[in-house]
Amino acid sequence: MHKNIELPAKFIQQIKEIIPEHLSIAEFEAACKRPLRTSIRVNTLKITVDDFKTKMEAQQWQLEPVPWCDTGFWLTRPETDETPLGNTSEHLAGLFYIQEASSMMPVSALFSDPEHKFSTILDVASAPGSKTTQIAALMDNKGALVANEYSASRIKVLHANILRCGVKNTALTHFDGRVFGGWAPESFDAILLDAPCSGEGIVRKDPLAMRNWSLESVDEIAETQRELIISAFQSLKPGGTMVYSTCTLNLTENHQVLEYLQSTFGDAVTFEPLNTLFDGAEKAITEQGFLHIFPQIFDCEGFFVAKIQKNGSVETPKVKKRLRKFPFSPAKTREGREIADALRASLQIEIPVESEIWLRDSEVWLFPSALVPLLSEIKFDRIGVKLAETHKKGFKWQHEAVIALSNHRQEEMVELTTEQAIEWYMGRDVRPELVGKGEVIVSYQNYPIGLGKWVGNRVKNGYPRDLVRDKNLFKDNKPL
Repeated sequence: MHKNIELPAKFIQQIKEIIPEHLSIAEFEAACKRPLRTSIRVNTLKITVDDFKTKMEAQQWQLEPVPWCDTGFWLTRPETDETPLGNTSEHLAGLFYIQEASSMMPVSALFSDPEHKFSTILDVASAPGSKTTQIAALMDNKGALVANEYSASRIKVLHANILRCGVKNTALTHFDGRVFGGWAPESFDAILLDAPCSGEGIVRKDPLAMRNWSLESVDEIAETQRELIISAFQSLKPGGTMVYSTCTLNLTENHQVLEYLQSTFGDAVTFEPLNTLFDGAEKAITEQGFLHIFPQIFDCEGFFVAKIQKNGSVETPKVKKRLRKFPFSPAKTREGREIADALRASLQIEIPVESEIWLRDSEVWLFPSALVPLLSEIKFDRIGVKLAETHKKGFKWQHEAVIALSNHRQEEMVELTTEQAIEWYMGRDVRPELVGKGEVIVSYQNYPIGLGKWVGNRVKNGYPRDLVRDKNLFKDNKPL
């Protein structure tokens, strides 16, 4: 139990007023004070669920399926395994994401109808990247995903997680989410608005989450949420799908925000019921078809999820755009062919079909084709994947390109031992038994982990300095 968790009296009174009759307030308080179960999501951009299960059997990981996410699992590890979960080789290689189980639900709801095919998706508040990478995996890295984050301090973490997971169809933006309705009106097939909130549901993870809670702060946050949901809906194409979610429990930030949306746009708004999203969903369903998840129902964080359909066009703000000159230009056909041929010859990597090569000075970038129509509409902080830098002798390939584009089927990767892989993640050069030449993909347990270059009998380490880990790595990891 978390002894230091304090639940304000006004908060408990609020919960008493809204908690369903079949749930107990005593069980609610007890659940809030229990530590969360560890949960992870398999990154299918890197590995299949079946292969991941097989791989982790050797380390005696016990995986219990999360009902609402086919790739999500509650995890129990052997007590003797002292390696921090984020420092395991599988996590560093992007094979899984550490993600709270309930936070997997909004993206599952967004993709719950297999008939809805999304080419362009906006994630309005995307850091640290759990839902962004989940969306990218369900898109199979195709189409275009705009990941927006308002907080400048969180963009670095967002980009690091996108890079680690091998996401290549994403562009990052740094805006207040309330601008999209005017800057990109009716532009996206689907939108996820996991709104900033009072965090009432995350007290099991963060005992201090309720320290500054007050009814006044809830009202202030709800005002921002209303503005965000209006703008997001304006940015959604007619016929499009939006999911609104929070990790809080009060009606002000959830039901009332959705009521405001519907009162603003009337018949253009339809709420899609989520009672069949997974077995047992009816335990948390509201009259409107929303999922209102109290922590004792599924032994997870408190959460709220609503799915919305846009039935027709709505009025959007008129804004005067002053975009800077876009510093990239598309590669000419011959240039693109030369780059693709060089990449294939050097690293046995193919340029994805739904991508375009763009150039900026000596830099070579890979943009998602579906994003090109938006290049003149939105200022992007970062688009796609940096593929290479040009120099007199050809191309210097980039770490992120290898992580995003390579797979475990390349024939000429340099496979490292456990000791060498640890050295690699610590930023040190390695000396494999076999010697080669030129740039080479480095792998561990047959999964690519980086890009190096032969210098004599050693591989010079190309792992980005800001990703280097220097302690508590996977020394007890057992290669297959």
